Amino acid sequence: MIDLHLHTTASDGRLAPADLVNRVAAAHITVMSVTDHDTVAGLADVRAAATAAGVELIDGIEITAVHEGRDVHMLGYFIDTADMALDRFLQTQRLRRVERVHEIGARLASLGVAIDVPALLAVAGRRLGASVGRPVIARALIESGHVSSMREAFDRYLAAGQAAFVPRQGPTPGEVVQVIHHARGLASMAHPGVTKQPGVMLRLVDEGLDAIEVYHSDHTAELQRELITFAGRSGLLMTGGSDYHGDDDRDRHLGRSTLPVGEFHRLLAARA
Repeated sequence: MIDLHLHTTASDGRLAPADLVNRVAAAHITVMSVTDHDTVAGLADVRAAATAAGVELIDGIEITAVHEGRDVHMLGYFIDTADMALDRFLQTQRLRRVERVHEIGARLASLGVAIDVPALLAVAGRRLGASVGRPVIARALIESGHVSSMREAFDRYLAAGQAAFVPRQGPTPGEVVQVIHHARGLASMAHPGVTKQPGVMLRLVDEGLDAIEVYHSDHTAELQRELITFAGRSGLLMTGGSDYHGDDDRDRHLGRSTLPVGEFHRLLAARA
C-alpha cells in the first residue's frame, strides 16, 4: 500500500517520526510520504526510521497558499529538501504561522478562553524548523478544558467565520507551484474536495500544476470518480493518502485511503 499524505509532530501530527513509521509499517504500507505543513524538519528522522523498517520514503511537504482569504493546501513530492530558496520560503511561512497564533491567542483571551501561547510556542521552538497552526491551538483548548474535542474547538472558535478565526496571509497557489518546481518537486493540490474551490483547481492547470489529490480520507467515492475524470481530461497526475495525524477524533485511518500502484508509477515516471 502507498500513503503519500502523513503528518508528524514537526507540524500538527500527534506522532513523532519514529512512532509514525512504526504505525505505518504495522498497517502494511510499503511507500510513505510525510507532508508536514510548511516544514521538512521531520524528514531526516522519518527517513532513518523508514530505512530501518523497510519502508520507502518519498520526501514531501504540504504548503499553505491563500486564495481570496481562504487556505489552499499544496503538496510537494520528490522535493530537494536542501534547496536554499525553499528553505527561505518556508522560514517566512513559519514566521507567518507564529504571528497568526499570537493573534488567535489574543482573540481567544478576549472571549474568556485563554490558552498559554508562549508555552505552546516554546514547545514548538524546541523542534528546529517545526511549524505551528490551528490544530495545535485546538489541542491547547482541549487541555485547558475549554472544549472536549478538536471538532468542537474548530466549530466554536477556530473555523472560518468563528470569533477567534484569523485569516491567513501568504502566497498564491500558483506561487507555491513555482516554489515546489524550483525545488525540483512535483506539485499536487491537496484534498480538493475539502478545499471546495474548483476555480482554483482550473486556474492551477494553466499555472503548471502536476497533479491533484484524488484519493483522500475525506473524499466520497462519487467525488473520487469525478476527480479521476477531471485529472484525465486535464492531463494531471493523481496523488493520494490518508492525511493521517494520529488524532483519535478524526476519521482518518492508515490503510483506508491509499494511492493505486499504477498511479504511483506514473508519478515516478514524471519525476524521471
